[in-house]
Amino acid sequence: MKLTYYGHACFLLETKGKKLLFDPFITPNELAAGKVDVDKIEADYILLTHGHQDHVADLEPIAKRTGATLISSFEIVTYYGEKGIQGHPMNLGGKFSFDFGTVKYVAAVHSSVLPDGTYAANPGGFVIWNEEGCVYLAGDTALTMDMKLIPMTCPKLTAAVLPIGDNFTMGYEDAAIAAEFIECGQIIGSHYDTFGWIKIDPEQAKKSFSDKGKELILLPIGDSLNL
Repeated sequence: MKLTYYGHACFLLETKGKKLLFDPFITPNELAAGKVDVDKIEADYILLTHGHQDHVADLEPIAKRTGATLISSFEIVTYYGEKGIQGHPMNLGGKFSFDFGTVKYVAAVHSSVLPDGTYAANPGGFVIWNEEGCVYLAGDTALTMDMKLIPMTCPKLTAAVLPIGDNFTMGYEDAAIAAEFIECGQIIGSHYDTFGWIKIDPEQAKKSFSDKGKELILLPIGDSLNL
């Protein structure tokens, strides 16, 4: 498995010859300018954790250019289906086997509405696994006891992507506790520094994890990590 960071909460996971793009918010992100060419991003699947603008901004053009299949809540898939984008609807607690592996749609504590005000159902996160590994992308969420269900119901995590920016999601202190809940030692940070309200102290953030025997990785935009 290979994970590439495109800024904010947008990642590309490459596994079993397929490209899975998560929460494509690139063009409006000033931090990604000159580092990511949105017109060159390829995707076989696009996975949306929820409907907020800072997660869906580039979904439509990428999906229509690549023919990617959208995986998200029933409501989000229905909404984009009316725009000509093919999709596979899911709901919280369910899992499905795709050609790249199994996806489980798990709970997140946040809010969710599409940019035009359309109801986008409850937010979620994704656990993806196959013989190459198991990864949890939490989406936007608060710390929640539901995270303790992940190691009980999914294979052992290879890595996890957790929001750490605070204000709109859990901060790095709570995310370090989340790492304990999900029993995962390798954490990649997301949803930080993009806006003034979610700026972090990177060294203090890393210390919050190392104090608990965990590793926090802050990928530069455009960089990749082999999991």
